[in-house]
Parts: sequence; C-alpha cells; structure tokens
Amino acid sequence: MLGVLQGFSVIWVVILVGYLLGRVDVLGPDGERILSRLVFFVATPALMLQTLSHTDLRAVFSTSLLVAALSAFAAALVYLLVAGVVLKRPTGTALVGAMSASLVNAAYLGIPIAVYVLGDASFAAPVLIFQLAFYTPLFVLLLDNAGRRRRASLWTFLGQIPRNPVLIASLLGLLIAAVGWQPPNLVMQPFIALGGAAVPGALLAFGISLHGSRPLQNSDGRTDVLLASAVKLALQPAVAFFLARYLLDLRGHALFAAVVLAPLPTAQNVFIVASRYKSGVAVAKDTVLLTTAVGVPILVLVSALLA
Repeated sequence: MLGVLQGFSVIWVVILVGYLLGRVDVLGPDGERILSRLVFFVATPALMLQTLSHTDLRAVFSTSLLVAALSAFAAALVYLLVAGVVLKRPTGTALVGAMSASLVNAAYLGIPIAVYVLGDASFAAPVLIFQLAFYTPLFVLLLDNAGRRRRASLWTFLGQIPRNPVLIASLLGLLIAAVGWQPPNLVMQPFIALGGAAVPGALLAFGISLHGSRPLQNSDGRTDVLLASAVKLALQPAVAFFLARYLLDLRGHALFAAVVLAPLPTAQNVFIVASRYKSGVAVAKDTVLLTTAVGVPILVLVSALLA
C-alpha cells in the first residue's frame, strides 16, 4: 500500500507543477509542444539506451514477461477491434487509444510497487523492458506508417526504422546488453542525465496540457476514454490473472507478482506519442487522467484479492 500511495503522490505532484506552469504561462504558448518534442526526440531515446544497455536479458525473459506481453497485446487488440470496427475511428486515433488501453505506468508506479509491495525492484523489470524495448517502439513505428497518405510498402515501412529515435535507441541498448559490453562511465553519463528528464518531462508536459482543457467534454472522445480505461483497469489485469494462474500455473507470490502490475494506470508516455503524431491527443490525455485518478482503489482491490 505504501508503494502505491508513494508512486501516485509523485505523479500527481509533478503533474500539478506542470499545470501551474501552464496557468502562469512560464514557458509561453508553445511550451507544452516544445517540451513534448524534447521528451520524445531526446530524453526518451536517452532513457531507453541507458536503461536497456545494462539489462540482464536472461533475467528479463521470464514468465512475468510473457504475462505482461500477452495481456498488453490482448488489451490492445480488443480496443482496436471495438474502435476500428464498431466506432470506426481513424487508424492513428485507434492506435493511440490501444496504447492508452494497454501501456502501464511501469516507471513511476511499477518500480515503487515492486519495491514496497513485492519486496524487490526486479519484479518490475520484465514489464519495463518489454514496453521500452518492443511495445512502445512498435506503436511508434505503426503511427509513423499511419501518418502517411499512401499505404506504405514493406520496404518503406522498414525504411522508417533508421529515422525513428525511440526504436534506434532501444535497438542500440539491447545490442550493448547482448554483447556484454559496458560502455565507459564518461560515455554513458550524458545519456543518464538526459534520460532522467524523460519521465518528469512527460508529466510536466501533461500537466501543462491540462490548463484550459475540460476532460471528457467531447461525446465521441468520452466513449474512447471510457473504453480505454475499462480495458486498461479491468480487462488487462483479468487476462494477466488468467494467463498466470491457468496457463502458467503460477501460485502464491509468483502469481501476485505477475498480475499486480497489470492494472497500473496508463503511462504518460502515451500522451507524448499522441502529441508527436497529433492523433488521439484528447483520448490519451483523458485516459491517463482517469486511470491515474481511480488507480489506487483498483490496485488495492487487486492486491487484496491476490494477497
């Protein structure tokens, strides 16, 4: 419980600071846009490179990784089917909604919960690495392709990879970890410094965007937000529990560790990606806001049921 409250309090305080910055117009009318682009093009790639470069890949590929990956893909697929087939949303908006419905806040909330609730920060590693190394870059690549006026060929799709800083940084980090090379501290310190700005920068940009906005006002957007929030907070943990308990036959603390991170609120990085591609920004913002607002009782309930 302490880890849940600590993680949420940090998030809300930094978002509040961002909101105040927007209210007094410290960064000017383009402050949120510039900060979002800085986080996407500079801070997030640096964070991915320095995080993935010293990851023990053998420890990451565990049953928890399988649960995190399959439950995330299941949540995203359900959202995409409803948004695309039933609601007829544009591809870019549907992809952002799918991210909102499946990408968990593994950094600011996952790590504190792993430490204080599970007793070991390493329990958050599979979820964090999966999202950093594969899941987020995949959606960024898909949004790159969706933004094109014409349907891209396979070669055009692959040609986007060298121009994608998030994916490039992830691949470089994994390559460094795979070969076992430890870059000199002098080389990594700039990436560590820049990567440290990724999460607080995203939260500040999110807070700034809240000034002057009225969440859940658009009727169409409200449907998307409620759908994404329901999938995120109910379906994803249910799928994670089913996989862990009945497919992998996990019990006790192992079951608890595999499932407890699934109902975490939507990561604020979804808002950064949405802002970058100008797709589903309101859906991303309101889903982050709603899932973070109601996340505490959901996490407490899941913890009580599994403890």
